[in-house]
Amino acid sequence: MTGFVRFLEGYYIILITKRSAVALIGGHYIYHIDDTMLISIPGPNARMERKPDESRYLQIFSQVDLSKNFYFSYTYDITQTLQANMSVPPGRENFRYNEMFVWNYRLLKCGFDTLRSDWVLPIIYGFVDQSRISVFGHNLFVTLIARRSRFFAGARFMKRGSNDQGYVANDVETEQIVHDATTTSLYEPRGRYGNKPAYTSFVQHRGSIPLYWSQDAVGMAAKPPIELDVVDPFFSAAALHFDDMFKRYGAPIVVLNLIKTKEKTPREAVLLPEFTESVSYLNQFLPADKKIKYIAWDMARASKRYFKTMETLQKDYGLADLQAISDDQDVIGVLEDLAEEVLATTGFFHSGPEPYMNALRRSKVLGEDTEVNRILGRRQNGVVRTNCIDCLDRTNAAQFVIGKCALGYQLYSMGVISHPSVPFDSDAVNMLNVMFHDHGDTIALQYGGSHLVNTMETYRKISPWTSHSRDMIESIRRYYSNSFTDAEKQDAMNLFLGHFVPDDGLPHLWDLPTDYFLHNENPRRKRPKRSYVRWWTPDAFSKGSGEYNSLVKRSTLDDYFVEYYRPKIYTTFGRLFAFNMISTSTRMWKEDVVDPSPFTVRANLAHISQPTRPNPGPRDPRYLMIYSLNIGGVKRWLTLTNKETSGGAGAENGKGVGGEEGRDQSREKEASAPWWTTSALATRLLDPQVPHSELKEYKRYINQFKASTIRMLPMPSSETLSQDAEEAHSDYDVFADYVSRADGSMSTATISLGGEASPAEVETRDQAMYSAYVESVDPQKASVVWGTLGRTKADVPRYEAYAKWLSTGKFVSSRSKTAAKLARA
Repeated sequence: MTGFVRFLEGYYIILITKRSAVALIGGHYIYHIDDTMLISIPGPNARMERKPDESRYLQIFSQVDLSKNFYFSYTYDITQTLQANMSVPPGRENFRYNEMFVWNYRLLKCGFDTLRSDWVLPIIYGFVDQSRISVFGHNLFVTLIARRSRFFAGARFMKRGSNDQGYVANDVETEQIVHDATTTSLYEPRGRYGNKPAYTSFVQHRGSIPLYWSQDAVGMAAKPPIELDVVDPFFSAAALHFDDMFKRYGAPIVVLNLIKTKEKTPREAVLLPEFTESVSYLNQFLPADKKIKYIAWDMARASKRYFKTMETLQKDYGLADLQAISDDQDVIGVLEDLAEEVLATTGFFHSGPEPYMNALRRSKVLGEDTEVNRILGRRQNGVVRTNCIDCLDRTNAAQFVIGKCALGYQLYSMGVISHPSVPFDSDAVNMLNVMFHDHGDTIALQYGGSHLVNTMETYRKISPWTSHSRDMIESIRRYYSNSFTDAEKQDAMNLFLGHFVPDDGLPHLWDLPTDYFLHNENPRRKRPKRSYVRWWTPDAFSKGSGEYNSLVKRSTLDDYFVEYYRPKIYTTFGRLFAFNMISTSTRMWKEDVVDPSPFTVRANLAHISQPTRPNPGPRDPRYLMIYSLNIGGVKRWLTLTNKETSGGAGAENGKGVGGEEGRDQSREKEASAPWWTTSALATRLLDPQVPHSELKEYKRYINQFKASTIRMLPMPSSETLSQDAEEAHSDYDVFADYVSRADGSMSTATISLGGEASPAEVETRDQAMYSAYVESVDPQKASVVWGTLGRTKADVPRYEAYAKWLSTGKFVSSRSKTAAKLARA
């Protein structure tokens, strides 16, 4: 049950009727809502027929599709991060739901006074995905959870910036969980220090720029102008927003601002100086160790300059050279450097002690006399807040690079890898890239109405040439959604979230000229303003330290056993979610790939050579894969002609498609390039090779039901029939080999294959029929056979049917003929 709702005439109850498991954390399932049911609860004065206004409210309410991107869990609090959940004793009675992410909060409040009831089932709106990294049989689960805030929620051009309570549009918290799947429970078995070191997590945040700004899409412009609605010298909205961020994540806050700095017609650039000034104003009053770290970087402009420099280097050197590109143009390099800084600033969560080997490596780097200090656990303090103008395309690419860096540290802290970094184009990073791509697409559909326009492949310069048309289509879809459907979507969200409560004495939702007063405080009841100097609340910096020796003492056991193992239900491995989870081990490699590690780069770098220039510096392996796939793609293969021959001696002699000479040339091409390259793929597709045995088998297969060239007789007789014509039948070799084994003799087919006769039991009737057929060229021998058989009139239809089957491949019996006559009658 997700809650109750009332419009004008009575209450309705919303029930979940269908679900599917999408993730598993510590034995606790996370489910996706697949279907729901809205049931009317009739009251004492209920009527069978609804008023038109009631029906319209029902229609608007149903536009929030609960079967898309809504999630819940019975035994795990998905509204909180893993760090918060593992910091309290287990059990549903200890859940502290974060009301910011409970999208059915208003629906539950209609039936319950508190969220502590056992009937309460909070649901979140966002994205959940889980995959498995298989390290030589050692399974690690990677989970991505995105939680969308219900405050100031809405469509793209309908909700921009911040409201007067400090809540921003498109506010999404993304958590990346990596845990060891060797054992199931979150807490058991406890290690030497009382904690299970199998769980790690890292949290990121995205949200609109916390200023009073908007974009009016009334004129149906693709990119409406950006306007600052209120210029606040004290930046009260930004102060409220960052105060809430300190309460949720602790300090420090790292702000990564990716909006454009220079434009022909200033749009995004209008907000840059205002946002920069707001952070500077707020920072001057914060303690030195709590200041907001602000980073402004025009990612779009750097990407364009970077690609322009790439084209110049390709023209001069024949390749993209890393050393000749300045740091401010290397998009991926800059993002990875920022990610390293973010991880060093905020840290990440780890539920137990690090491997002792990690402590030894750290002490060895610091010096031989340095004492070995083992970190017994980690907490994440602070968060990185990423934003562009829409918090979609550029933001998602930046979050992926930060998540990739965090993945390396998470695996290293669990002792899986020996260095806290994972290279691009490895199975693990490719899997994470797919997860973040789906994550970005889902967030973009919810807020902007279309999928991502610019993906990670766009910024890495490895996207296929066909992606330009896809980007154009997604831009058109986003424009259409913003112009025609966002208004209805916004009304549905306002009604579902309880921002608007229907009443007989109030205007209807569709009659309101604006929803501004639904998302901002009533001016007659505004709370007193805070101090402009001490703008944060006293409990804003109450989060714990970055290291700890023990978690909260737990007096009760985790209730994962019944949830995961389900002892009262008959189940099989094939139905278990963990058994069917997507894994890096599902990708099969050919013989030239001998390393099944998910951290091995799956690309050939041999074709990249150093340019001829003085003092060539060493290449950074982190960036090598950014350029190695820039080889022209399949475009340069579109003009190749098909080298397959349609006739000639090669085809006549049965030497396969293209002849022996063509096969030799193709083998040389395949040998000169690895099997996974575009060159080898194009060679295999344009000039496929078929072994002679397969070609012969295929010809025999397609010819087996073709009409024979010999004239089949209604019954065996002494009419003229040559042995050569008889042996030309496509089934002669197979049938002769079968029936000739009765006396141990060798058939033509067996001799041709160099085999030996192996006596076998053959039905007497089959042997007699075969003899009567194949020996019909010899009248004297045939008469002997028929004399032995004792031919009767009853045998004639059977021989006619057999002869018909040999010639046409169809079996026609007297019974089928009789049935056909009856059907026609």
